[in-house]
Amino acid sequence: MDNESVDMDVLQLEGLKVSPQSSVPAFVLLLLIYIFIMVSNIGLVVLISTERSLQQPMYLLFCNMSINDAFGATTIIPRLLSDVFTPMTQRYIHYNDCVLQAFCAHFHAAVSHTVLMIMAFDRYVAICSPLRYAAIMTGRTVAALSVAAWTVPFLLVLILIYLSVRLSRCRRVVLTPFCDNASLFKLSCENVLINHVYGLGAGFAMMAASLCSVTLTYLRIAILCLRSRNKTLNSKALQTCASHLAVYVILLLAGNIIIILHRFQNLSSHRKMASILFHVVPPSVNAVIYGLQIKAVRERIVELCVK
Repeated sequence: MDNESVDMDVLQLEGLKVSPQSSVPAFVLLLLIYIFIMVSNIGLVVLISTERSLQQPMYLLFCNMSINDAFGATTIIPRLLSDVFTPMTQRYIHYNDCVLQAFCAHFHAAVSHTVLMIMAFDRYVAICSPLRYAAIMTGRTVAALSVAAWTVPFLLVLILIYLSVRLSRCRRVVLTPFCDNASLFKLSCENVLINHVYGLGAGFAMMAASLCSVTLTYLRIAILCLRSRNKTLNSKALQTCASHLAVYVILLLAGNIIIILHRFQNLSSHRKMASILFHVVPPSVNAVIYGLQIKAVRERIVELCVK
């Protein structure tokens, strides 16, 4: 019985499907992407933290996104790299490590939405109430928004993973590139209706809250710009909001592609690849978009490169 219970704690993970001929190119590509994600995001956080001119609410809130992107990439890519040269039949992961990876993967996805929500609120205050911006977006407000952006997803995902961990297990094969909540509850032969209901409900609530808040915020900004007919105001609004909207659209596309592909069983391999790209593409482009679009950040990066 002891040997059997130990065996059930060691899961076989499908991981990244690559042919032996593609192993080296896949490893090099993933490694370069991971290095780029870490350098660009952590570098931007360090730049904002050390440069006094960039220590403004908008940039400080953006640090949440860069930290989350580096966290999300670290959750997935190192494990994929370690399994590239390992035969699929020999890719194993301990159940506790699988649970931790599943929690981190969903936590990263949820925080991506909440961070963009608080950044949208910041843009709304800056453009619609510029005279009150300093009074509203104080250091305490920025800290409270940041804490909320991490705490709410933490609690939601903690419940999500707990509902799967409480189930008994009758299987030990994970047919996904990395562990997620679905792969956890599929290890059980029990009724998982509550897992589906809570998972779909929490996911829909997060997506709806994110979409509604960002949409309403930018509709209000757009109405203000149309009414004012002030070219300076419109230019400022476009400059400060374009990067945020670009990042949000990329996040929505990456997330919804996975949801759409879930409807087609014959496209399971495409869905698995899309799930990897969700944790790779947004973290790769977010820092670049903000670094190039925000003038203050761009100018500071250029100054550092010239020195």
